[in-house]
Amino acid sequence: MNALLTDLYELNMVASYLRRGMDGVATFSLFVRRLPATRGFIVTAGLESCLDYLEQLRFDEDDLRYLREGLGFTAADAEAFRSFRFTGDVWAIPEGRIAFAGEPLLEVTAPLPEAQLIETFLLNRVTFESTIASKAARCVIAAAGRDAVDFSFRRTQGIEAGIDVARLSAMVGFAATSNVEAARRFGLVAAGTMAHSYIEAFPSVVEAFRAFARDFPERVTFLVDTYDTMSGVKNAIDVMHELTLGGRLGIRLDSGDLAELSKKARRMLDRAGLEQVRIFVSGSLDEIAIDDLMRAGAPIDAFGVGTRMGVSADYPYLDTAYKLVIYGGRPVMKLARGKVTAPGRKQVFRRTRPFRDVIGLSDEAPPPGYERLLAPVMTKGRRRTSRPPLSESRALFESDLAALPRGARELREPKPPPVRSTDALRKLTTETKRKLQHPSPLRGRARAGRAFEREG
Repeated sequence: MNALLTDLYELNMVASYLRRGMDGVATFSLFVRRLPATRGFIVTAGLESCLDYLEQLRFDEDDLRYLREGLGFTAADAEAFRSFRFTGDVWAIPEGRIAFAGEPLLEVTAPLPEAQLIETFLLNRVTFESTIASKAARCVIAAAGRDAVDFSFRRTQGIEAGIDVARLSAMVGFAATSNVEAARRFGLVAAGTMAHSYIEAFPSVVEAFRAFARDFPERVTFLVDTYDTMSGVKNAIDVMHELTLGGRLGIRLDSGDLAELSKKARRMLDRAGLEQVRIFVSGSLDEIAIDDLMRAGAPIDAFGVGTRMGVSADYPYLDTAYKLVIYGGRPVMKLARGKVTAPGRKQVFRRTRPFRDVIGLSDEAPPPGYERLLAPVMTKGRRRTSRPPLSESRALFESDLAALPRGARELREPKPPPVRSTDALRKLTTETKRKLQHPSPLRGRARAGRAFEREG
């Protein structure tokens, strides 16, 4: 794994730590500072990508040459980077579980240089993947049991992003994806019909429908709104009868008043004895548009969800942070206004009935009736288990979603449940803050003296 996939300031800090022998054990905590107003929860994701990275992290000869010649690091720095490996431990909330602001999604405990260098990559993967998974989850909630299909690939911000979106949307309940490579890679259902250009390429709608049905008789869904929607529905009905089509049949609406058109189409299909034919809709859908259709009583069986889900259009990021919480056995915290952090290694405890999350210290016993959310996933730089199947992450999501308070599931004005801290964590926070605000003069002079001796 390319070790230069990081920000320059990470390399600067690591080189400085290594020059000074600052390799004591540190713990960093990765969390979301605050939720967007339109989100009532986070779906945790990105962990598996991070573990792959940590296992493979190293500098090759080209990397080391660039550090020396392109960035001006010394030969001694390059030699120190040459043997760089991640040897630490990671505790994390498994992918697919639901979490909230302030809760550590993962914690890294490792020698300080190792824990520092990985910050950028971990933030990148957890932020992106959790953002998309959380958006997709809201679409699943809105669909209320109807199928949701990932149509995002042509609009995602990069090819690999499109692959990720297909996997993440499947993790939270999407039934299929249009992305063929993602379907192959992750064992997903591939779904697709036809474009308007296919209809336009034939002399008539009927001829286009006949050709498609003959070529793909086991997966016939007719796109009916290229010219006139109701005429397109009638043509679809005629071809279904003419060719005595069976199996999983459908029509797709991609424009116009989807609620009204779907109602008219349903009536036409039912009168023609085609009650089994599904109505599939697409076109600028997201959870709010889907919810509007459901509230309007639209008889829709499946939703193709593309751009707005694939880029999380309303809120394309999360306010994530990766902060040092303990170094060399000394709890530390940030006191900057609006960005105060809590010190110490942590754990999240959850009770589902009634639902409640509590953040405590890692060595605390869970309160009665609570479970621990963070689990050990990497020890001494090696995974503890292999990557879990997507079905396992999906089961975790579905279980958490079922327990989630109704207010957190709301699409328009969600209300995340309050997350509280244990007495032990509050006490450590108060003590650490007091020591930082009122440091002992004697201890400060002793620390400065030791630093002078090292430099001398």
